[in-house]
Amino acid sequence: MTLPATMRAMVTIGHGDLDQLVLHQNWPRPDPGPGEVLIRVGACGLNNTDVNTRTGWYSKTVSEATTGGAYETVDEHDPTWGGAPITFPRIQGADVCGKIVSVGERVDPARIGQRVITDNWLRDAHDPLDKDKTGYFGSERDGGFAEYTTIPAINALAVNSALCDAELATFSCSYSTAEGMLTRANVAKTDTVLVPGASGGVGGALVQLAKRRGARVITLASDAKHDEVARLEPARILPRTPDNLRTALGPEKISVVADVVGGPYWPQLIDILERGGRYTCSGAIAGPMVELDLRTFYLRDLTFTGSTVIDPSVMPNIVRYIEAGEIKPALAATYPLEELREAQAAFIRKTHSGNIVVTP
Repeated sequence: MTLPATMRAMVTIGHGDLDQLVLHQNWPRPDPGPGEVLIRVGACGLNNTDVNTRTGWYSKTVSEATTGGAYETVDEHDPTWGGAPITFPRIQGADVCGKIVSVGERVDPARIGQRVITDNWLRDAHDPLDKDKTGYFGSERDGGFAEYTTIPAINALAVNSALCDAELATFSCSYSTAEGMLTRANVAKTDTVLVPGASGGVGGALVQLAKRRGARVITLASDAKHDEVARLEPARILPRTPDNLRTALGPEKISVVADVVGGPYWPQLIDILERGGRYTCSGAIAGPMVELDLRTFYLRDLTFTGSTVIDPSVMPNIVRYIEAGEIKPALAATYPLEELREAQAAFIRKTHSGNIVVTP
């Protein structure tokens, strides 16, 4: 196969607003290095990490909710998920679905032609469990907002599915994040799980994956999105922020809160956890600064787990669930690559339910 020397790519040139995303028509196409594969991108999903990294929201100097715009207080030394500066220019985009079209040294050529999705956690080959030695696809190395991308072969997971590329591009980040949270919190069929923000990509994945484990799932979502959330068949759907969450829940006992929202409503989420309950978190889109009464924490024997770097088994399990038809994609919209700015603007408005994807 003859491959082009250049490609179309949407390149992030620095921290700031949407104008930092610049379309290039003749960006150099990467070659796979030893142990890597070259993927022709069929589709690439959007996620909060794309927005947060571009805007610098991960900086500890930012205390606002995620807005998608530039922040005046960004500290250039800590504006990424891992607390280390990102290198620009950078091609973002983590959730790639595509086909392997070339391989580097030490990779079986038989992999050429495989349809794959990406495991986005870039681990140290000699110490894969060390979280301090991990990077993220589309952050610490170029990702999938382009026609081609490279990734370590171990991170390109073969998938056998009748779903289209755009549908498969909804899984990697959202569903692995959700499964990582549920794994960290040891969710089982004896649990009742409360999911705030259930209409979002991670929220919807949490509903499906918690139900797959046999748990009872109760969701919080805005009234306008209740019909969409209902398609996931949770046990109950409540308003996004009931005035009194305990009253709204009635006799329900919540053993797990799986949260990516945070913000000013957060104390109510903690107050309704039963004794011995667990709170697991992998986001704070409504704001990272919250108030906690430590008496609630220790007197109720609660367990809090943060979840960012997932266990290595999570993404292979997600592929297995996809191939078995145990989880379904929630594709909200598809945009062409040249409209990535518009796609991110729609993503930031949060009027959609599910995941937004771009196609080169």
